[in-house]
Amino acid sequence: MRWNPRRLGAAGLGLALAVGLTLAQATPAQAESNGGVRVMPLGDSITDGFNVPGGYRINLWQRFVNGGYTVDFVGSGFNGPASLGDHDHEGHSGWRIDQLDANIVGWLQATTPRTVLLHIGTNDMNQNYDVANAPARLSALIDKIRANAPTVELFVATITPETNATLDARVRAYNATIPGIVAQKGARTHLVDMYSALTTADLADGVHPNAAGYDKMAARWFAALQSVPASLTPPGTPPVGTAVSLVNAVSARCLDVSGSAAGTQAVIWDCHGGINQRWTRTASGEMRVYGNRCLDISGNGTANGTRVQIWTCNGTGAQRFSFGANGSMMVPASGKCVEVAGGGGANGTRAQLYDCNGSAAQRWSAG
Repeated sequence: MRWNPRRLGAAGLGLALAVGLTLAQATPAQAESNGGVRVMPLGDSITDGFNVPGGYRINLWQRFVNGGYTVDFVGSGFNGPASLGDHDHEGHSGWRIDQLDANIVGWLQATTPRTVLLHIGTNDMNQNYDVANAPARLSALIDKIRANAPTVELFVATITPETNATLDARVRAYNATIPGIVAQKGARTHLVDMYSALTTADLADGVHPNAAGYDKMAARWFAALQSVPASLTPPGTPPVGTAVSLVNAVSARCLDVSGSAAGTQAVIWDCHGGINQRWTRTASGEMRVYGNRCLDISGNGTANGTRVQIWTCNGTGAQRFSFGANGSMMVPASGKCVEVAGGGGANGTRAQLYDCNGSAAQRWSAG
């Protein structure tokens, strides 16, 4: 359980159809995340929950709880009622695609989500903001998410209907492009048909859903997530016997060694899938590369800052690692974790041993 001290004003309407409303300040409740998979609800006021603070997140959270899933909503926003057990989100009233794009890298680095729920484009349509190029902006935003969080499960929704016929025509034309965009973005990018989940009877003001409409959105999100089990499963321990990349949460760069010589320093580098970035976990907890080299703590050291390297596999405690649910890679012999030195994100930043602290520099996901 954690206390979130942030205060967030109740969402402004932010859409062109409803300018000028003055809304009361909301005081956040205590977030009660049950500490599981990090899920980022990402979008505009419909994600924030205009008309119904918390929006679809209320019913979606309840479905997670009833289904036995442990989920941690993440984001810089915070609102909703007590029935919403975790109030964090990344819904920004009035924002367009380009505004999310300008901020997404920092948000991803701050929260390292496993799963992202993206519903964006309504304000582009309602503000008549370069509507013809909205699909290209969405495609670029998806590319940025994929580049900075390559192992994230990304769910991209068509946007919800509108009562105004002109605006809804724009919505339908925009939505028609989304399946083709998603199809080009790889196996970890998934389409969610949100438009058909609601009718105009489910709208409170012609744009934003009412409580019943938000519940329908929750049901559609939940079904999509259930269809991709990995989206509700922590990255956790790499499977035994399968070569994977180890992607660091700070920069989305991969654990890398520049050569197979014993003693070569482990660093992070742009992920490219080469043999020097493919690590195979063994049943004994080794992380092998090049077949006969193991990730190794230099000199079996235990001091903070000890070099992480590769060495001939020898079965010692310096070459045995365990993985936490948060993606930490811990050395049981010392009780310390493998991290990127100084929390750096540049190519060539070295890996080192350090006290386990749960920071992004110590979180690794199998890719």
